[in-house]
Amino acid sequence: MNRESRSSDPIASRNRRQVAGIGSIVLFLVVFTSAEPAIAARLKSQTVDAFGRYVQISEKQTDRLDASQAAFLWIDRLPEDRRGAALQQLRRGDVIIEPIETLDDGKQISVPNGMIHDWIATVFIPGATLRQTLSFEEDYNEHQDFFQPDVVSSKILSRSGDDFVVYLRLHKQEVITSILDTEHDVHYQVLDATRAMSRSRTTRIQEVENAGTSGEKLRPVGDDNGFLWRMQTYWRFQEKNGGTYVECRAISLTRDIPAGLGWMVGPFVKSIPRESLTFTLGRTRSAIMQRSATHS
Repeated sequence: MNRESRSSDPIASRNRRQVAGIGSIVLFLVVFTSAEPAIAARLKSQTVDAFGRYVQISEKQTDRLDASQAAFLWIDRLPEDRRGAALQQLRRGDVIIEPIETLDDGKQISVPNGMIHDWIATVFIPGATLRQTLSFEEDYNEHQDFFQPDVVSSKILSRSGDDFVVYLRLHKQEVITSILDTEHDVHYQVLDATRAMSRSRTTRIQEVENAGTSGEKLRPVGDDNGFLWRMQTYWRFQEKNGGTYVECRAISLTRDIPAGLGWMVGPFVKSIPRESLTFTLGRTRSAIMQRSATHS
């Protein structure tokens, strides 16, 4: 059979596409689950410095917006046509989420050996008060019950007024499974009777090997698979329109994509931060509504 006749055979073409698809999956699994050197990545000081610079510039830009008395919530700063559509979606129970990129004088911020993921999301919780929302957010000991399977266990390590030190064991699975032990410094600020804010930053992230077994151990900080190296979250809460709006901006740092695998691995790596934030906001909405119904 010559080349022309093979390419015109629809069954043969379909079989070749199936084989190619299987080959891609096998390659993905081999690269990410086989020998340690194939996946391991070491966090470098220049990567940390670049992330710190990105966060610093982002916070300064946010502070300038607040000083100018711009709208408190991100959705209220959208153009009128987009804002109207977004508010309708929120009323239906959807999570509104979009990517953000902080620029330095109009230029991208280079992150050697790493990737920054920056997303902002909003959800509306009908019937919830600001007080009820903050009560749930600050009850970190119970987060393990509401955010499964992403949060395996949670605990308040210490609290001083509006400042918390929190432990979370995180579980991420999307072909690859990753278990992370993390600690976070969290600060809350109530602005008035209807508005509040919080900021959280990771102070420790360690990948867990053989989690839940007798051979469980923590890998050294920054010497792991690089699924999550740093994370900052910025929350805003506003009670209005018969409920409370919850907004979260999450800025995270991961390893970069292995050379030559961007076409295959890129969409996977980039999807996890988006999916995690969407899941978190969606579960926050349902949990607070459930709590409100129980105590009403």
